[in-house]
Amino acid sequence: MAAEGETSSESLVLSGMHDHYGGVIVHINDNDPMDPATFLSLLTSSIAHWKLQGKKGVWIKLPIERVNLVEVAVKEGFWYHHAEPMYLMLVYWIPQSPHTLPSNATHRVGIGAFVLNPNTRQVLAVQEKSGVLQGTGVWKFPTGVVDEGEDICVAAVREVKEETGIDSEFVEVLAFRQSHKSFFEKSDLFFVCMMRPLSFDIQKQEHEIEAAQWIPFDEYAAQPFVQNNELLKYISDICKTKIDGQYSGFSPVLASSFYDQQASYVYLNNSSTAPKRDGGV
Repeated sequence: MAAEGETSSESLVLSGMHDHYGGVIVHINDNDPMDPATFLSLLTSSIAHWKLQGKKGVWIKLPIERVNLVEVAVKEGFWYHHAEPMYLMLVYWIPQSPHTLPSNATHRVGIGAFVLNPNTRQVLAVQEKSGVLQGTGVWKFPTGVVDEGEDICVAAVREVKEETGIDSEFVEVLAFRQSHKSFFEKSDLFFVCMMRPLSFDIQKQEHEIEAAQWIPFDEYAAQPFVQNNELLKYISDICKTKIDGQYSGFSPVLASSFYDQQASYVYLNNSSTAPKRDGGV
């Protein structure tokens, strides 16, 4: 905790950064000597100060070591915004109007890897050792969740390697699906990724994968689990159309952002018509 200004009144204000939307972001350090009574005094005087300044949203980031301060903030009108392993973010809205603070992350992102050997028309398939498909004998694509800060194309390569030991390279996104009320009521984005194998010797992940092997695509597609599931049947048909050379997916192209000049991937259909850039996958 540090003073926000030099005057005696401002010395009783929590230090914080002003954001671009008329708000204040306060980081409570884990080494700040802060008991609940001291925090309450600082919090009430800070809110009064920010109100005079015309501030709107207040964000307080509490490290896990300061969990004893949560009750104080909640009683003053703060509410939970999101939590990470080492901190909790609380928010407060000063104006007497409905708040316009953005929600926490609304979606989880996953991938399914369609790894095709074009010479044999075999697809890389796995059987899960746990989950809803455990013990069913169903063959499925390698799947997984995209890590924070990880590109979809990178996640697909990683998941294939982790589950099967196969090295691969990303080709394109064939399709994606949005669903709701999935993992802890969050929405879900699932990307079907076409992959090109760079190796073929399978070494399955022991603690998650029951079996992994190359199987004929037609055998995969003919499974009752695929044929009787509308979504999986749709995806299977898209993959078959791609195998037959009659479908074009979305290929990644690197482009820099207006806001911070950081490069990110734009996924384009028929990238041959897009401007060529260095650094594409």
